[in-house]
Amino acid sequence: MTPWVQAGDDLLLSVRLTPGASGDQVGGVWTDERGARWLSARVRAVPEKGRANDAIIALLGKWLGWPKGAILLESGGTNRLKRLRLKGAATQSARIAAIIEQQVQVT
Repeated sequence: MTPWVQAGDDLLLSVRLTPGASGDQVGGVWTDERGARWLSARVRAVPEKGRANDAIIALLGKWLGWPKGAILLESGGTNRLKRLRLKGAATQSARIAAIIEQQVQVT
């Protein structure tokens, strides 16, 4: 099971976010009690007024080479567990999957 799924022309990415970290980084996979896998990420931004949400969108955009304007917070606005929609990313799913697998060793 991977932390992303295709949804029409988009990809939905499941992320477990740690705000207020010492640095911004993506790495590792966290598995919840139901066996769902979530991409682990940390941002320096605090979870106030949407700052951490904005920071994870910017970080993922840079990390995946995807325009941050095409990354939408689908769910989890005030939760650590978030689903982000990468608009139009289905055509690039192999490239994006390769980036994620290379960096976080998803199996």
